[in-house]
Amino acid sequence: MLSAPNTLFSKLKGFLLLAFLITVSATINAQGRRNGIPGKPFEIEVTPFKTTMIANGKDQALININIIDVKGDSVQEKRVNVRFYVTGDARLITISPDGNNDLKHTDTTWQVDVVGSCQVILQAGYTRGKIKFEAKADSLWMGSTEIQMVQPGIAHAVTKDKYIPKTVTDKILGADISFLPELESKGVKFSDKGVPGDAIEIMKAHGFNYIRLRIFNQPANPKGYSPGKGFCDLEHTKQMAKRIKAAGMKFLLDFHYSDYWADPQQQNKPAEWVGQNFATLKKSLYDYTVNVMQQLKDQGTAPDMVQVGNEINHGMVWPEGAINNLDSLSQLIYQGVKGVNAVSPNTVIMLHVALGGQNEEARFFLDNMAKRHVPFDVIGLSYYPKWHGTPLMLKNNMADLAKRYNKQVMVAEYSQLKKEVNDIAFTVPYGKAVGSFIWEPLSTWEGIFDHDGKSNDYINLYPVIAKKYVTDK
Repeated sequence: MLSAPNTLFSKLKGFLLLAFLITVSATINAQGRRNGIPGKPFEIEVTPFKTTMIANGKDQALININIIDVKGDSVQEKRVNVRFYVTGDARLITISPDGNNDLKHTDTTWQVDVVGSCQVILQAGYTRGKIKFEAKADSLWMGSTEIQMVQPGIAHAVTKDKYIPKTVTDKILGADISFLPELESKGVKFSDKGVPGDAIEIMKAHGFNYIRLRIFNQPANPKGYSPGKGFCDLEHTKQMAKRIKAAGMKFLLDFHYSDYWADPQQQNKPAEWVGQNFATLKKSLYDYTVNVMQQLKDQGTAPDMVQVGNEINHGMVWPEGAINNLDSLSQLIYQGVKGVNAVSPNTVIMLHVALGGQNEEARFFLDNMAKRHVPFDVIGLSYYPKWHGTPLMLKNNMADLAKRYNKQVMVAEYSQLKKEVNDIAFTVPYGKAVGSFIWEPLSTWEGIFDHDGKSNDYINLYPVIAKKYVTDK
């Protein structure tokens, strides 16, 4: 899921079970929306231009602040007193424009009247660790983000072997529907225009050709993703893989390397790996990758593409693989890459970062992987406008990454702006366009099915996108 600055997104993925997403969350959302009035301030939207800073006392991060209404539109007329809070070794150094110029501040807190929007600049200190930035105003939903302070150090290569990147030959119109078995277990029945059907087959009929599945190590653990039930474990993944292949579709396997959601705010190692020294930890990650890949291959459903980690711009398998520890992170990623190639050398490998519009941070991550000779094939980006900027920022970022690294680039997660995102994803220049994966369209955000399983108008966008970019003319 669902992104470096996405604190709210992380909470949705990290603290709410599917039942909450479908019921309680909808109730709370509806109550909040009823209290909101179009055209009136409702929420402070925080969009950082990067969420990783060098702890050198000089590096800076630009953060955009936008006052939005209940519909998500910017409110330009109303003056709002906003308070900014910084926790950690960084400080606010400027805000522009500063409203009525009545600016009050300390080293950690600023207060300013904002009309519509403004931009804040944070300056790094010298300490590695996490910075928390919050924007609050009376009676409005607050906005926040987290920034990792790092000191890259000297890069050490993970391998001297020459790697020949694999190329995706398909154009991918994909979807992450990992919630499907859980939805079906709750009795949700899917239909299109009143005709019952299998969700996968309905999606295929509307142009989708690829499915993305997330996998957790031991999600049935008490503190796992699916306590006692184990949804998104290896056995559920094997069952879903059979359904996908039976439908004549391909699939992307998304390793979280955790018992729980992994994203830029949390990348906690599986319980079985806690306490292992680094050499053992690397072997555990390799062995687990090999085992999953081998069991899928043995049943004739080897993944066509694999993500070695989910939204890993802040690292994975914390604390050893945190972005603060770039050498260790690169070694852990390499063990995943080796594990995939050992079983299925034709499977394409993606590195997935939650940086749709954050070009500077994307380059920081990929430059450091390149310095350490981490082999991979495709760059995957999450894109949610609230946390990752405008469609133009996404477009420019994808074009730059494609040229700079000579890699294929795709949108690995999105939900809103379906037409705009796909127009960008399928027209990346230099022949590097791959396509997109919408995140959980069966049940969340702007889903293509309602919560009772009935398809809605959003699904009708996809045959048009498929005809334009995917299917043979």
